[in-house]
Amino acid sequence: MSEKPKEIKIRFPENLQGGAYANNMALAFTKEEFIMDFMLVAPPAGSVTSRVIISPGHIKRIIKALQNSVDNYEKKFGKFEEAKEPTGKIGIISPPAHTA
Repeated sequence: MSEKPKEIKIRFPENLQGGAYANNMALAFTKEEFIMDFMLVAPPAGSVTSRVIISPGHIKRIIKALQNSVDNYEKKFGKFEEAKEPTGKIGIISPPAHTA
């Protein structure tokens, strides 16, 4: 007899409901995780708007979900072109180290 899936209620914090706009992303990875820094770049400056850290076990599922969403979007609204790579060098400025 198969077990009925349990419903998981997700709380959506009010401060996140507006979302964070990003027009660029930096990606890094370790053996344990993928780190995605989403940025808003408007020359001459830019800022990280969100950091998302994902386990390797989930990254392929996310890629499939994104591809499925792009396919569905294009079926409904038509094909769109990939944005061009940004020109120029983008550097990440890390916050200063905390000293005790």
